[in-house]
Amino acid sequence: MQRGLVHAIAWSLATGAAVTLSWWGVHTVMSGTAYDPPRAVPVSVGVRGGQATDAPVSSSTHRAPPSASPGVTASRTAPAPSPRPSGSPFSRPPAASPSPAKPPAPPAAAGEVKSYPTRGGRVVLELADDSAKLVSATPEPDWSMQVWTNAEWIRVDFSDGAGATVSVFCTWNGHPPMVETVDR
Repeated sequence: MQRGLVHAIAWSLATGAAVTLSWWGVHTVMSGTAYDPPRAVPVSVGVRGGQATDAPVSSSTHRAPPSASPGVTASRTAPAPSPRPSGSPFSRPPAASPSPAKPPAPPAAAGEVKSYPTRGGRVVLELADDSAKLVSATPEPDWSMQVWTNAEWIRVDFSDGAGATVSVFCTWNGHPPMVETVDR
């Protein structure tokens, strides 16, 4: 009887150790791969008309239109209006709003959207005649990113943790926007 009890305790300890070791191994693997944060980071501060704004300039659900190749401008087209179905006998007319309608905001002067790929990541900028706006900045795997914006310039740094840094500078202080890439 005592021998059977010793075997049961030994089996329980061995099973508990195996389950713990398996859970720890799976947890270690999954924490490094399955739950990584997204690589594309929305930029929360933009520059419009030379003034810094707090309005988001990109989002995770809105993407810039694709271009034929890097550095080629992308054109924007308005979606075709969808035909509205005729009213059915069961539909109610929309309720009148109590407040007066706001006049539409004037469209912002759109510039050309250009992509600047580097070994550390990709920077997409919208370049107008006298200003620039950061559309997105996406680091390559195992690279980190830092963004600075000002009324006259934008700087995006990609670093790999081993001392390599790639910087993309866009300046437009009194001249059309110029983009420069520095690889250190």
